Amino acid sequence: MTALSERFANRAATGQAVREQHGHTRTYLVTQAPDIVVWPHTTEEVAEIVTLCAAHHMPIIPFGTGTSLEGHVNAPIGGVCIDLSQMNTIVAIHAEDLDCVVGPGVTRKMLNETLRDQGLFFPIDPGADASIGGMVATRASGTNAVRYGTMKDNVLSLTVVTPDGRIVKIGSRAKKSSAGYDLTRLFIGSEGTLGIITEITLKLYGIPEAISGGICSFPSVKAACDAVILTIQSGIPVARIELADQLQVKAFNLYSKLGLPETPLLFVEFHGTENGVKEQAEQFGEIVSEFGGGPFQWTAKPEERTKLWQARHDAYWASFTLRPGAQTVATDVCVPISRLAECVEATQIDIAETGIPAPIVGHVGDGNFHLGLLFFPDDEAEMAKVKPFLERLVKRALAMEGTCTGEHGVGQHKVKYMGMEHSDAALDIMRGIKGVIDPLGIMNPGKVLPAA
Repeated sequence: MTALSERFANRAATGQAVREQHGHTRTYLVTQAPDIVVWPHTTEEVAEIVTLCAAHHMPIIPFGTGTSLEGHVNAPIGGVCIDLSQMNTIVAIHAEDLDCVVGPGVTRKMLNETLRDQGLFFPIDPGADASIGGMVATRASGTNAVRYGTMKDNVLSLTVVTPDGRIVKIGSRAKKSSAGYDLTRLFIGSEGTLGIITEITLKLYGIPEAISGGICSFPSVKAACDAVILTIQSGIPVARIELADQLQVKAFNLYSKLGLPETPLLFVEFHGTENGVKEQAEQFGEIVSEFGGGPFQWTAKPEERTKLWQARHDAYWASFTLRPGAQTVATDVCVPISRLAECVEATQIDIAETGIPAPIVGHVGDGNFHLGLLFFPDDEAEMAKVKPFLERLVKRALAMEGTCTGEHGVGQHKVKYMGMEHSDAALDIMRGIKGVIDPLGIMNPGKVLPAA
């Protein structure tokens, strides 16, 4: 710590407030602060910090913007937090090849503001203005995933600093490769447990000629999910399709002043030509009517669409209007799309029986949904219900051949579920990989993998 403070001077901090800010996690987990926070500017500086930490067996916790939800940035045994937010240079944009090279501290909004003038955009949209490095590390997803995929589908190559301080370039700008193991995707979603990502090459897309979007109310969650399934099976190229249950819609109305009917709701968006998006919207409207939904209110006006999607992205903050003064634990699961309605409805029954409000919102195009359990931490009776409810949610998703997390990641909070989802043999392979790359166990300890 002394060496880091001397080397980085005004780019290293040991003050309590700064340390706690970097250990803060948006869950009911207790904040666990690092011992020191350092802000590097280059890959070489990251390598220098990591080399020093390795020599002293000092834990390392990478930090992007702190928007993760499962305790990813907590420092359970202290250590050095490497804050990558100042590595925010857009290194290169190759418009003709539809790719770009960015530093890990570049945020998705910053990137898209820069790309807009070239008629390009990066589609992965987790809601928060997360850093690209953090989005890679957590294998982020978001509202556009049903059409454009997740981070694993949109990263071409990485520069990584390994736990022994080596700088390794993996992948290339080529659109495909059969050369060796796919190390790029090994690091995507590794949550800082295998190395620190210091440069990313991303796929880009042309901004669609036309975008139409809108909302549609349904009599039930099942009706909404069934409409989604038929839409996808019909080959309608929907770009975004999001579900909000009646409680979440109530929160939207309170927070964003939308004035919507408080019944299950779908947010939908189509990308393409002017004629194409008009036709897709009309086809979707016909499907909606088959399941008792409607009317489907759609628009191609950017300001109207922006208002709706901003409300969707504010779902986390909107939920607090339902129970002022409460805290929330935001979590997610993902199931095959054919089981989504069943899983959501069973979860709603469980919520009602638990007696703690929890609005639901989901990326229904890929079977992923989120909920935020709104509880009072000083109420012992409520706190006694939180963990059992979350465990039942995960078990329900796994019983339907789903996963304990579709996009939030494992972090600290979901480590305990890894043994439910993966076999002992699979976990042994993961531990073997971790042991080879990080034999000292200094990279983001206590995350992803349960102890053997």
